[in-house]
Amino acid sequence: MTNSSATWFITGTSSGFGRALTEQLLARGDRVAATLRKLNALDDLKAQYGDRLWIATLDVTDTAAVRGVVDRAFAELGRIDVVVNNAGYGLVGAGEEVSDDQIRHQIDTNLIGSIQVIRAALPHLRAQGGGRILQLSSAGGQIAFPALGLYHASKWGIEGFVEAVAQEVAPFNIALTLVEPGATQTDFGSSLVAAPPTPAYDATPAGEIRRAFAANMFPVVGDASKMAQAMIDCAARSPAPRRLALGSDTYTMVRAALVERLAALDAQKDIALATDAGA
Repeated sequence: MTNSSATWFITGTSSGFGRALTEQLLARGDRVAATLRKLNALDDLKAQYGDRLWIATLDVTDTAAVRGVVDRAFAELGRIDVVVNNAGYGLVGAGEEVSDDQIRHQIDTNLIGSIQVIRAALPHLRAQGGGRILQLSSAGGQIAFPALGLYHASKWGIEGFVEAVAQEVAPFNIALTLVEPGATQTDFGSSLVAAPPTPAYDATPAGEIRRAFAANMFPVVGDASKMAQAMIDCAARSPAPRRLALGSDTYTMVRAALVERLAALDAQKDIALATDAGA
């Protein structure tokens, strides 16, 4: 995909990366099929760009609605070059603190919602001879902080799904990229959902993380506009990278985690080899 009149399908466009992508793509002449839960959030862009902005309301936890909206977007717009799975949010709370309903909604939104968007798009992408999918993950898809266990579960989970599906659909000229931003100047922090605190965790790492979020103490170095441009540029790269790390914090933290993980694996090499049948 190298032309300047491509068509994109993006979830979660009312704010954050979704909004930034939509603005930049429309400004450069592309068409955007934008989904969001608050229909009027893009009224200003609709007034400016008219038919180049296609809008539909969508809650990605509603699988039937996901399929209906994706099918309608392809039917009405024809070819869609890039699908961006962006809708999601964060849940703060120790594993013991979060409620059953909070667990379900976090997984339904970030993991199952993303899976179902991909599943809905694949038949259309196959039929048109290929396309790109950008899946918003996070630095938190490769590392983990206390009090964010369910968020990490959703991101580590979607990374595994994308790793497998990317191999399945490569013969159809469909490529998937996991986008891994770090802390960014978006409204992610204000959209966080917090579990009721349990006093037992006040003096633990989970309590420290909770207080840091509440006090807005996390350093935010990422520029959402620059990251959106990097995603747009990535969609034109061939071959498509499996991962796109965005932000110096992502690079530093993920690299350290991978080096540590590899060292721990190498330290267990003798055990691993000794447990083969017949070893």
